[in-house]
Formats: sequence, structure tokens, C-alpha cells
Amino acid sequence: MEPFKNNISPDLVRCIGGHVAQHHAGFDRLGFEADILEELDSLELKQRATLIARHLDHHLPRELSARFAILQAMLHPMTEVAFDRGSDEKGIRGWGMMPLGMVVAASGLEDFEASFVLLKEMTKRATAEFDVRPFLARDQEQALAIMAPWVKDESVHVRRLVSEGTRPRLPWGMRLQALVADPTPTLPLLEALKDDPEDYVRRSVANHLNDIAKDHPELVADIAKRWLKGADRNREKLVRHACRSLIKQGHTATLEAFGLNPPEIRVEGPQVLTTEVAYGDALGFNIELVSTSSKTQDLVIDYLIHFKKANGTLAPKVFKWTKLTLAPGERLTLSRSHAIRPITTRVYYGGTQAISLRINGKDFGFSEFELVMPTAMN
Repeated sequence: MEPFKNNISPDLVRCIGGHVAQHHAGFDRLGFEADILEELDSLELKQRATLIARHLDHHLPRELSARFAILQAMLHPMTEVAFDRGSDEKGIRGWGMMPLGMVVAASGLEDFEASFVLLKEMTKRATAEFDVRPFLARDQEQALAIMAPWVKDESVHVRRLVSEGTRPRLPWGMRLQALVADPTPTLPLLEALKDDPEDYVRRSVANHLNDIAKDHPELVADIAKRWLKGADRNREKLVRHACRSLIKQGHTATLEAFGLNPPEIRVEGPQVLTTEVAYGDALGFNIELVSTSSKTQDLVIDYLIHFKKANGTLAPKVFKWTKLTLAPGERLTLSRSHAIRPITTRVYYGGTQAISLRINGKDFGFSEFELVMPTAMN
């Protein structure tokens, strides 16, 4: 598989150099490309983009209107394209927008209007979600005032930028501490986008709300309750994705928004079927549920595996399992297996681990098992 960093490649450097040369008299294309290519191979993706941006900043005119005119002229004429559509002789798009957007963010903070005009065009050719953030950090009110009308823009990429660019905790992006503390300034924007015709936009709204939920869970639970009233399938999907972390945590108000009440059940288990699990094999377990309610119940059942950490303590990880309806007095047996195999986001340690259940936010049971690691990994 091609390394991710190679999305910003020597060919892209030469393509950017060629387009700068077309629009900037006296540009030292050979020196620009040579200086970048000397370092490029040793760097990861974001470092590569930063390197190109730094050299662009050095070679472009200092005067902002001249600088922005060159960047504007370099843009590919085709918009509404994905990242995998590469830059070519017609212009820059896709991953090429990453260093160009960095230049705008670094040099345009004294002219919001001109910068946002350019970023709006750039986002149509990939995304400017990282590049609007320095402007939001500098003057949130001014930046949001410029972006607010974009919720009705004909471009799906521009509408998505309104939500994605203002996320308080955007991965890879600078954290917007003011919106972490008080997310209410972006709520009218999310309200306007919640029924957007494009899933690409609605998913961004969901991820934005999931960011907010990390610091303001009750606020997101209230929004979920309100948005679910009369919701169509698309909005319900949005709200469920927005509340995924809160649902996993068993947040009571969020569960109630989805009509999930505290369970009235008796739980037997989880019963571990494989008390000793070899690394690479699967943990098998089953549970038995008995309704103690006189009413039908909707249940969301998750399980938690309490993995052993390097210091010997256990840390739970929640896994989605199933949703079901349990009739009054009904008894139900469920079985599951969970593969314990290599993944990039977890280091396993041998020894005693455990499994428990979370049903409609309430925890049940705690059964131990032994994880046996290969000798070379112990």
C-alpha cells in the first residue's frame, strides 16, 4: 500500500512550481523545487505540506493582493472534486490545496475578507477546514459573520466547510478553545445545515456535535431530543452519529432522547466461554436476559472489554453489540465472540482481563479471562 505521505509527492512539488512560474515573473522555479525535494522524502504528510508552504511564502510577493492573485490563478478550473483527483497541467486541487491553504492562513490574518474569498474557492477543490481556524482564533465573531451565509451556498464543499472548519476539536486542526468553552455561536449554523441534502454535510454536522458532546454533554442531549422530534431517516442517522460517544458512555439524558429508559431486567453473565484466550484467537461469551417489566422494552446492548495496561491496571473499551426489543417476562440468550488480534491503536499485555455489559447505559456483570501472549511479545 502506498504510504499516506506520498499524497504530497515530488510530482506535486513540480506541478506547483510550474503553476507558480506561469503567474509569477522572475520566480526561481528550479531553486524552489530543489530546496523542497532535498528534504521531502524524510518528512511525513503534514510536514511535507508545511515545507512547501514555507518555500511558497519565501518566493511569493509580500504584497497580499499580488500573492493572492497568484494563488487564485493556480487553482484548477474544475471544482467539486475529491482529494484523489490530482493536480495537473490545468491547475492545483486535491492534496495540493494543503500547502496553498497554509500560505493563506499564515499571511492573510490582516485581511479577513480577501482571505475568505480565496479560501472559499480553495475548499471547492479539496478543503480549507484547517485554514479557516487561525481566523476563528483571531476574531471568531468576524470569521463566523463571513461564513454564516455560506450555509446556503450551492457548493457542497462550502456548506461543509461551515460545519467542519468550526469544529471545536477538529482532528489534525488547531483546537478552537473559545468554542470548546462555549459552542453556542456555531449552533445556528448547525441548525441551518442539519437537513442539508448531502450526507457529506450532515455527517460533518454530526461530527461537530460529537466534538461538543465531549465538553457539553447535556447541551448535545437537549439538541438530540429536539432534533429527533419529527425527524426523517437522514436526520435520525445524523443525531445517532452525533451522539455515538454519549450513547457508548451510557449518558442518561441522551439515551432518553432516543426513547431508551433504564432497563428493567435480570442479567446472567457475561459467561466467558473461553477463559484462556491466545493472542490472535477470539473471546467467546454469552448472556441471558430476563425482562422484569410489565412493558415491552427497547434495549441497546454494548459490551466492555477491560484490557490490561502496561502498569497492570484495567482500562475499559466499549464495543457496540446489538439493539433489540424485549417483551414483558421474555427470556433471551445471546452469544458473541470478539477477536483479539493485532491492531495499530492498541498494545496488548498478557494476564487477567475482563468483560462486562452496558445495557441502556447501565453496567452489568464483570467476568475475567486470561490473555496469553506469544513468548516473544511478553
